[in-house]
Amino acid sequence: MGLEAWTSRPLLTVLALASTSMLMFHLGLMVAPMEYRAAWRQPGRMLRGVFSSVVAVPVIVILVGRSFDLTRAAQVGLVLMAISPGAPFAVRRALSAGGKPSFALPLQATIAAVAVASMPLWVAAVDALYETRAGVDPGRLAEQVLAGQLVPLALGLLARGAFRVHARGIERFARLATLLLFLGTVVLLVAQSWAPAVGAGLDVAIAVACATWVAVALGHLMGGPEDSTRTALGVACGARNAGLALFVASINHAPPAVHATLLAYLLVSAAALTPYVVWRRLVRRRTAQA
Repeated sequence: MGLEAWTSRPLLTVLALASTSMLMFHLGLMVAPMEYRAAWRQPGRMLRGVFSSVVAVPVIVILVGRSFDLTRAAQVGLVLMAISPGAPFAVRRALSAGGKPSFALPLQATIAAVAVASMPLWVAAVDALYETRAGVDPGRLAEQVLAGQLVPLALGLLARGAFRVHARGIERFARLATLLLFLGTVVLLVAQSWAPAVGAGLDVAIAVACATWVAVALGHLMGGPEDSTRTALGVACGARNAGLALFVASINHAPPAVHATLLAYLLVSAAALTPYVVWRRLVRRRTAQA
C-alpha cells in the first residue's frame, strides 16, 4: 500500500489498522507455532468455538433485535456486528482474564480465516431477512483480514523463531507500540463516535447489552471443561470485529442509522463484557492462591 493510499484514509482508519496489526504481531510473538498444532489435537473444542462465534452469535443477535422491536436500520446494524467475528483486541482481554493462549490465539486465527467465507453468506442471509441489497466481495474481505490480522500474526510467529536472542526486546517494543496505538485509537474513536452512539437510542443499548451477555454465556458454556478455554471463548463470543462490520457498511453506503448502531454496539458491548472479564480475573486469582 503506497503512501498516497495511507494519507487518503481517515486518521481513525489508519490508527485502527495499525493498532490491530501491531497487536496481532505481538500476539504472534507470544505463542510457539507448535501450540497452534496442539490446539487442533482437540478438534471438537475448536469447532465448538468456531460454531459459537460464527453461527450461534448472529442467530442470538437476530432474535434479540426482533424481540426488542427495533427499527430495521438498527436491526441491520446489530446483525452486521454479530456476523463480524474475531475482534483482535478481544484476545488481549481474554488473555488478561486468564484465557489460555494456546487456545485463544489459534481460535482467533481460525475465526478470522473462516470469516472470509462466512460473512458473504451471512450478508446474503441479511439481504433476504431484511430486504436489503448489501453485498461483500470475498476478495476484498480477505484482503482486509489478511492485512490486519493473519499476516501480522504470521510475522510475529516468524520473528519469534528467527530472532530468539532478541525475542524479549522485540516483545517489549511490540507491547509498548500496541499500547500507544490502542490508546490513540480509543481516544479518537470515543471523540468521533460518542454522539452518534448515544443517538442510536436507549433501546439499542439495552438490546446490545442483552445480546452480549447471552453470547458470553454461550461461549462460556461451550468452551468447557477447562476454565481457561471457557474464558477465551466467552470473550470471543461477546466481542465483535467492528472493523469488518464498518467495512461492509461503508462499501454498501449504509445509512447513518446503521453506522450509529455499529458504534453503539462497539461501545456498549465493550462495557457489557467488562463484568465477565473482571469475574474471570478473580476466579483465576483464587485458583492460583488455592
